Amino acid sequence: MFETFIDKLRNGTYITLETTPSRSAQFAPTIEKIAALGLDKLVDGFSTTDNPLAKLKYNALFAAMKLQDRFGLPTLATMSMRDRNRIALQSDLLGANEAGVRAILALTGDSAHYSDQPHAKGVFEGNSKLLLDIITTLNRGTDLAEQKLIVPVEEIFPFAVIDAYAKSTATLQKKMTKKVAHGAIAIISQPVYDLENAHKLLDMMSEANAENNAACVLVLGYFPITKLRTARFLDENVPGIFVPHTWVEALEAASLISPEEEYHVGFELSKNLFEELKALHPKIHIMTANQFELAKAILS
Repeated sequence: MFETFIDKLRNGTYITLETTPSRSAQFAPTIEKIAALGLDKLVDGFSTTDNPLAKLKYNALFAAMKLQDRFGLPTLATMSMRDRNRIALQSDLLGANEAGVRAILALTGDSAHYSDQPHAKGVFEGNSKLLLDIITTLNRGTDLAEQKLIVPVEEIFPFAVIDAYAKSTATLQKKMTKKVAHGAIAIISQPVYDLENAHKLLDMMSEANAENNAACVLVLGYFPITKLRTARFLDENVPGIFVPHTWVEALEAASLISPEEEYHVGFELSKNLFEELKALHPKIHIMTANQFELAKAILS
């Protein structure tokens, strides 16, 4: 399953869909919604998020296992450095490996300051590069203390993330190069909203690979916008994302007509962007904050 998944990543069309577990003891309702919409027939795999914004959610590794069991599609499980030390990280990776969860998205994680759990504290024993190093070490058959594993892991495939935009291109390039150096086989960007931005990221990836003699793949992040409020929030409050002024202006004008027109304009902008990105570089990670009907409309 994962060998085909990685081959698509490197050599073919590769489309994944993000899922965000809820604050619930059951992930089944999310799975059934995906099944009802037939989204498993439209993507190459899924991802699961790991308590984003430090808000309590169903476990990402278990969610990934359940998605794989239900649909037979590989799932990229996010792991955050915020909530685990190196013992817990390695332990979780070993257990996930036997359960068939072998693609891991390494994140440093959002600050516990944002948590909905009173007095929660972040562990942050290291950043995402430490997790990439742990995966590299486990793949070699030892733990981080250089002790040989009794039974070695099946290969774990490490992914990382990068901002889509930065005022300092050099800083962004440096971060990308470091993640490639630490063993990431693919790097997923924050959402991209214009082709010029996508071209710059692809050039950066080529440079990072050349410097490390690597073949890391850039996956373009994609988040459709159908509301003016969303466009403004992403552009003004989320570091690493740039929403073109033309998008904001078009949504603003449409919002003055009706909510339906606002949605229509945003959908058309988003749909056209998806097709353009796919034609340029068909490696895309779709994020919709669990708006799965929107994901299906974009993919159909």
